[in-house]
Amino acid sequence: MTALLGAESAVARAFRTHFGGLPATFWIVWSGVLVSRMGTMVLPFLALFLTAKGMSITTAGLVVTVVGAGATCSQLVGGALADLWGRRTTFVVGPFAAAGFLLLLGYVESLPMILLAAFLSGLALQLYQPASAAVIADVVPPAHRPRAYGLMYWAVNVGFSVASVLGGLLARQGFLWLFWVDSLTCLVFGLVIWRLMPRDTTPPAPSAGSYREVLRDGVMVAYVLLLLLHASVQFQMSSTLPLAMGLSGLSPTDFGLAIAVNGVLVVIVQPLLVNRLSRYDRSKVLSVGILLMGTGFGATVLASTLLSYALTVVVWTAGEIVIAAVVQTIVADLAPAHLRGRYNGLFGAAYALAAVVAPGAGTLLLAHAGARVLWTTCFVVCLAVAVGQWVLGPSIRRRQAAEE
Repeated sequence: MTALLGAESAVARAFRTHFGGLPATFWIVWSGVLVSRMGTMVLPFLALFLTAKGMSITTAGLVVTVVGAGATCSQLVGGALADLWGRRTTFVVGPFAAAGFLLLLGYVESLPMILLAAFLSGLALQLYQPASAAVIADVVPPAHRPRAYGLMYWAVNVGFSVASVLGGLLARQGFLWLFWVDSLTCLVFGLVIWRLMPRDTTPPAPSAGSYREVLRDGVMVAYVLLLLLHASVQFQMSSTLPLAMGLSGLSPTDFGLAIAVNGVLVVIVQPLLVNRLSRYDRSKVLSVGILLMGTGFGATVLASTLLSYALTVVVWTAGEIVIAAVVQTIVADLAPAHLRGRYNGLFGAAYALAAVVAPGAGTLLLAHAGARVLWTTCFVVCLAVAVGQWVLGPSIRRRQAAEE
């Protein structure tokens, strides 16, 4: 009995360490994002849906690219609205609009209307993200922000993993089910935020502000440009990696098994490490994470079997986990309270732009220079970014000290 009570006490302590001490507003946002991500089924299967309707692969790729362009704009628009309208209103408008645009995308037939619906869907689906990051900076004390942002990242990955599995099952019954389920979860997300999120999470704004103020912040601009390069490497996981594995004679099933390692490690390991990583200097942690990611992708040049590819996934996933522990916390350290939405909008736009640009750049390099040059380039880019983040460290630390 004593041993059992001791084990229960240890579990309770671990639970409090990883999940305790965060305000109720954070958990409202976290729950809404989890629900929304569990219903994010359209985007992973959009190309398959379009080609099943008779669209060519090239045209389907164009539609997916247009969704990405909408998502890039969405980050910037959502950041401005989060500062001007407030976090709660922006949270609600985005999901409600996305619900309608997703259904439109599922039913329109002409290419111009499909492209319009694709852009509007991308614009609406990502509109809430700068507001969610700004809310965390508003309500969570600086010392707990790495854990809060880490838990949000964890929710996104868990939700996406669930959506991918359920989406695959629903797609067998008909692709339109994906649009209805995704639309419904967007509505639930919006309603959860509208009913439960307090109205006063936005800090008082001394001025309306603008993106010009953000762009005059040299540290933030340098930080985001470096992240754009790092993210361009990270997104090779879903574009050139499956192609490279195919060139090695491996099947799509093998790619699915290898990439599943990424999801499993993020879901299991990330919540356990974020507290420990938050004790160290954030810029140094970020530099190490980016170097780990570059090492993993660079080592892919040596891979030829499923096991060897899976091992490289382990290495760059470790980098992804380390990066996620601090990357958005640094944005919160740099952002003035009245510009938190816009700072997070610029941050999100860098990742969204990388998701659009990286697949084309990577496949072009793979096709014309080969896998060895591609993966070596990935390592060199990450090495340069890691050095750049290390150099930015003193400036970031000064801003962090002022924030705390």
